[in-house]
Amino acid sequence: MTDSSGAGNRVDVVFVGRANIDLTVHVPHRARPGRTAVGSPLTANAGGKSLNQAIAAARHGGRAALIANVGADTWGYQITTALTDAGVDTRHVRLVPDATTGAAIIEVTPDGESYITLALSPATELTTDDIHRATASLAAEAVIVQLDLPPEPVTTLLSHRRAPILVGNLVPNPGLDPRLLAELDVLVVNQHEAAAILRTTAGNPLESAAALQRLGPPTVVVTAGPNGAAFTHPHGSGTVPAPAVSVVDTTGAGDAFLGSLALDLARHAPLPDAITTAVHAGSHTVGHSGAHTPTNQIPK
Repeated sequence: MTDSSGAGNRVDVVFVGRANIDLTVHVPHRARPGRTAVGSPLTANAGGKSLNQAIAAARHGGRAALIANVGADTWGYQITTALTDAGVDTRHVRLVPDATTGAAIIEVTPDGESYITLALSPATELTTDDIHRATASLAAEAVIVQLDLPPEPVTTLLSHRRAPILVGNLVPNPGLDPRLLAELDVLVVNQHEAAAILRTTAGNPLESAAALQRLGPPTVVVTAGPNGAAFTHPHGSGTVPAPAVSVVDTTGAGDAFLGSLALDLARHAPLPDAITTAVHAGSHTVGHSGAHTPTNQIPK
């Protein structure tokens, strides 16, 4: 980011993406066709990948900012309050008049797996103007962008580097020029997203990371659930195992991973060390010392 606006606008990491409300229900099983599953009381909490990542970075002691739009409605104000309470810079979280905030409908089954349907709000999608306006007044060491956003703002961000470290997350939008992946310093995906980009089935995470690196980004990290994470970068490659935890809910584990990873990269930690810390952050999110059977688990 530019640094013309002074030290007061400096942060460690800027997260660019979506913020929404997570509507979560715990169910004994997913409903079968034509049948009803009775679940727990519904909870409504601030969510969205970029929001979760920004809060994770802030909870690890980082100065984090979020660039996102929400509706000027009850959910939108709930989101901005949650961000402020977590210590995230919200100057570029825009409340869009007469717009409905997006929502994620999340079903959590007894094994801790989550099934998510995202109800997008087209009126709150980021625009090129949003990107120009926000990046002109923030200084950061690292920028993390969700690649499934509309292609125009993503292309703007990737084409006009404003930070030393640029990280992309998630499967790119089909409208995004794949050659822009070469503009990234780091690409972070899970094994299923890696398979989608490579147009193959999920395979060995380390092999997937190497194949993705050949598309342009010099550093690639592939998370693989109970198999940990794999990475490749100009100085080598390797894997990081996942610790044993009691799985309760996998929702947000990948975001905890990326929030931690982004902050450590912004602070110039060696990549293997940053990934190890991030694996433990993701694992802590999915489990605690409850009655569930211990298993190896990090973000999928």
